[in-house]
Amino acid sequence: MNKDILAGKWKQVKGKVRDWWGDVTDDDVTRINGKFETFVGVLQERYGYSREQAEEEIDRFMREYETETPSPTR
Repeated sequence: MNKDILAGKWKQVKGKVRDWWGDVTDDDVTRINGKFETFVGVLQERYGYSREQAEEEIDRFMREYETETPSPTR
């Protein structure tokens, strides 16, 4: 996943982050603020994921978010 995509879509996805990962707090969401590396660290802290596992989970989340969200029509 392009890390810039996460940063660019953070305002849209941050609400879903709490739904997806229930142990992530509002303070965590504020701290992450679209920063991929911080997001990886939070998932490692909260769930004991390895770095690779946290990155895979974020990728999976973003793929599912993209398939759920309809693209705007032109």
